[in-house]
Amino acid sequence: MARIEINGLTKTFGDLTALDDVNVSLENGQIVGLLGPNGSGKTTLIKILNGLLTPTAGYVTINDMMPGVETKAMVAYLPDRNALPDYMNSDQLMDLYQDFFDDFDRAKAEAMIDDLGIDRKQSMKKLSKGTKEKLQLCLVMARQAEVYLLDEPIGGVDPATRDYILRTIISNYNEDAVVIISTHLISDIESVLDDVIFIKEGRIMLHKAADDIRAEKGESIDGLFREVFKC
Repeated sequence: MARIEINGLTKTFGDLTALDDVNVSLENGQIVGLLGPNGSGKTTLIKILNGLLTPTAGYVTINDMMPGVETKAMVAYLPDRNALPDYMNSDQLMDLYQDFFDDFDRAKAEAMIDDLGIDRKQSMKKLSKGTKEKLQLCLVMARQAEVYLLDEPIGGVDPATRDYILRTIISNYNEDAVVIISTHLISDIESVLDDVIFIKEGRIMLHKAADDIRAEKGESIDGLFREVFKC
């Protein structure tokens, strides 16, 4: 299953350095929190892993392969904003995912969508923001992927929706996969994390097992985050 290697990864946009010599190794079978304030480089890193951006220097590999057609087949990506066509309904979106991804489990997607009480014939345009985010997550988590890249899955939604999203992630991901959850809302996801990466201004400040942080620091991940990133 998937092993992610990030070596000397740097990404610049003109004069802005979004990632600065990032080095990380991630094993399969864990949920990893990519934690940092807005603008810290989280989305840039996720987009490079997903093959949407190319590095300025350094490289990343998934199962010893550079991001490309082969890795896209094993990576399930949830962007930080809605990326689904507004004119499509749930049935059409499931058709789309079924066409694109061999690992898409339609029965699982249907069960999650029906559990939400979404009318499968209703277009995305008519759904609320929170329901759109839930629907997009259902489609992503219905894949038996080797890597799940979830960019701010609980950002901008109400607490009840956050709870639903976290339950959906925990209940449906492939347990042999690597799950990377990018967020700055630490307290909401702390309980599900196996591994923690703190990123600030494009640099890795800390990478450690969640239990080790609690044992060594004697405080929660959220508490340590507030110390590291305090203004």
